[in-house]
Amino acid sequence: MSRAPLIACHECDLLQHETVLADGGVARCRRCNAELYRSRPDGLNRALAWTLAAIVLFAIANAFPIVGLSVNGDLVQTTLFGAARILYRDGMWPLAGLVLATTIVMPLLQMVTMTYLLLPLRFGRAPLHPEVMFRTLRLSEPWGMTEVLILGLLVALVKLAHIAGVVPGVALWAFGAVMLALAAVSSAFDPREFWEQVSAARRASGAGANQTHVNHETHAAPIHAPAPASAPAAAPTAARAGLFVCHDCGLLSKAEPHAHEATCPRCGAQLHFRKPDSITRTWAYLISAIVLYIPANTLPMMDTSSLFGAQRDTIMSGVVYLWTSGSWPLAVVVFIASIAVPMLKIMALVFLVVTAQRRSLWLPVYRTRVYRVVEIVGRWSMLDIYVVTVLVALVQFNALATINAGPAAIAFGAVVVLTMFAAMSFDPRLIWDPTERDDG
Repeated sequence: MSRAPLIACHECDLLQHETVLADGGVARCRRCNAELYRSRPDGLNRALAWTLAAIVLFAIANAFPIVGLSVNGDLVQTTLFGAARILYRDGMWPLAGLVLATTIVMPLLQMVTMTYLLLPLRFGRAPLHPEVMFRTLRLSEPWGMTEVLILGLLVALVKLAHIAGVVPGVALWAFGAVMLALAAVSSAFDPREFWEQVSAARRASGAGANQTHVNHETHAAPIHAPAPASAPAAAPTAARAGLFVCHDCGLLSKAEPHAHEATCPRCGAQLHFRKPDSITRTWAYLISAIVLYIPANTLPMMDTSSLFGAQRDTIMSGVVYLWTSGSWPLAVVVFIASIAVPMLKIMALVFLVVTAQRRSLWLPVYRTRVYRVVEIVGRWSMLDIYVVTVLVALVQFNALATINAGPAAIAFGAVVVLTMFAAMSFDPRLIWDPTERDDG
């Protein structure tokens, strides 16, 4: 009888036995093809090294100007924080807060928590209260958008080049390096290896008793190495086997009789068989996003004042400007990220929610893939927000030319945030639940 540990797919909830992977190998769900885990040789040490490098680069990126604009011998420069401050000064504080959160606060939080978790392990010690910092890390990861910022800066540079001489700053290159370093961190960090090393460090320091106490308090017993009998044919999913799966650390926990929620005995996350009120909350976010999508695309995104008069640009007129000025590749990128992606994401989420609500059996593998795409592309809609931020910060020449953020910028930022919340609220396991009704 096999003693291989069980693992549950986060997207379809199917219980499967873990297997040993070759270096660089990837284990995928045999039902929905989602990635379950991968082999990352020496991943934690590499993640720590890249994190420390990212912190140094991040400090440089925020200490020096991103870009400068040279007009008649005068050089106007701005840092990222300075650009957000100008938005706040102009009364666009929701937009300023969103830019600060997604480009400074969340990336910094990700780097600080990663360092806190990995640095003690490098010296053979378990970090204090790793469960809190681990959940904080998981919270910050989706909201750090350095890669989207870089693309937004490139689009802004093209637009600024038609106004005056553009002088790229040190911070532009530093942010590009931060983007690459954070991508390397995400690629190297393995939560499974992290918790294994935490457990080993605790055992070495005699802290096992404390972990036992935590398990007792959370009323959920971890499943370490169950036999196949733990997942009989009538209960191929974690929920039907009475097991909670933690979406933060991946641990399987045995639910108490008649319990519908618990706390993860390892990382302290809240556990449920399915996300509470998933359909209702997703609909609420989607309806709000649909309502705001209209003003986001019809109201002006930027107000430009110059010696030649005033101009109000919507998202679409900005795309047309890039196209007619010869920057058609960037026009295509902006159109896809700022117009097509939000609309298609809303349509895809409506499709997923309706089919899940109707307990449709139609092509669950295809619908799961749609959900994965929605999760990946949603953040790229922030592109236009970063473009507006840079333009507003640099084009402030009083009587000559001034650019201010328009009301559509706040509405558009809200659409991006609401659709991301909608995707996070939707539980993809609901797609697969109807396929289990005839089992047993």
